[in-house]
Amino acid sequence: MYTRTLAALALSASFAFPSAAADVELTLSHWVPGTHPLQVTGMEPWAESIKEASNGRIQINIFPASQLGAAGDHYDMARDGIVDIGFINPGYQPGRFPILAAAEIPFLFADARGGLRALTEWYDQYADLEMGDTYFCMAISHDPGTIHSKEPVIVPEDIRGKNVRPANATEARFVAMLGGASVQVPAGEMREVLARGTADMTQSPWNSLYTFGANDVVFHHLDMPFYYSINAFIFNKGTVDGLSAEDRKVIDDHCTPEWAERIASGWTDAEAAGRDKIASDSAHTLHVPTAAQVQLWKDAAAPLTDEWRTAVSGRGHDADAIWNSLIDTLKKYDAYAG
Repeated sequence: MYTRTLAALALSASFAFPSAAADVELTLSHWVPGTHPLQVTGMEPWAESIKEASNGRIQINIFPASQLGAAGDHYDMARDGIVDIGFINPGYQPGRFPILAAAEIPFLFADARGGLRALTEWYDQYADLEMGDTYFCMAISHDPGTIHSKEPVIVPEDIRGKNVRPANATEARFVAMLGGASVQVPAGEMREVLARGTADMTQSPWNSLYTFGANDVVFHHLDMPFYYSINAFIFNKGTVDGLSAEDRKVIDDHCTPEWAERIASGWTDAEAAGRDKIASDSAHTLHVPTAAQVQLWKDAAAPLTDEWRTAVSGRGHDADAIWNSLIDTLKKYDAYAG
């Protein structure tokens, strides 16, 4: 029914529920620390709920911190059955998932919680077009991230000539449009590139600076909601297709817009609290842009939407219909910033 690697069998320190009564064991792999709110307040309660709803038949064993593979490999790991469930950042694979990349365009979401419901509901219509070799479960994100730098960054011109660790492929293109150079590495490597001087700044949600140890390298922060980095949970298709009808319903019932909000709520709250933590530290400076400066950023980002339309149309999809559907769904949940 499912595939498990020898590496997974060997990692006894990973999070797991008692397995005595389980008929189906599933491996969930991700790349953030095991202490991250996404696991502690998200994945673990989700896995427990699945276990309870299946009367103990389904057990999910969680392997954090890239134990089973690098962050950018998690889609293929789930597709190929190396793991049963993968936590992915599609933006780590530029150009591979152009439809979902619409949600990476800056200044789109007004609210994280409603936005997560909208994101999952919207993308569920289109997931088979670019993730059809897996079972798409839900899309999630964090509280909005921004730019954290060694020197003040307040307007788009401040990016010119600088090296930036972007959050995803869309933000990397934005950096290039502004005359900067991207140093594209996963979140877990941002401190290293900043400390070495390879990058002058990073994009990150607030508390992730502490999670990944970059809070003692960058001390200037653009205090505005800038972007969302889109993530998703996907299953190996064969794993889901091989479940009994009863167990398949349990999984379907746990892959919903409501669960997207629930599984990410602790993460969004923790990231939001990180801003207050940084603001209270005298070593750090928050730079609040004026309304005119915010508009400069929005104007600079506008071409990203046209670029997205071209990329999606080039794959034979109706870009206008997909974009309008995203906006309408965000509006449905009062989560559109436009």
